[in-house]
Amino acid sequence: MTEESDGVVMYWRPGCVFCMNLRLSLFFTRLRYTKRNIWQDKDAAAFVRSVADGNETVPTVTVAGHAMVNPSKRQLLDAVREYAPHLLTS
Repeated sequence: MTEESDGVVMYWRPGCVFCMNLRLSLFFTRLRYTKRNIWQDKDAAAFVRSVADGNETVPTVTVAGHAMVNPSKRQLLDAVREYAPHLLTS
């Protein structure tokens, strides 16, 4: 299993209030995800631009390869239920 194809990846950057809000809202969900800083990872930044109309809009999240730009907690968890239910803990 790779994080890009089967897991959850959150693309973020330091100082992003929207990223901090999403990370805080996920804190008690126990959802495991990988974080990729687009300011330190050129490939991550290029990926975000490829799914966000050329912009570096964060947070961008992938769930089992399905990308979402600036999702809410509900949208993210709905995507996990649909595409990667094995990641949810009971």
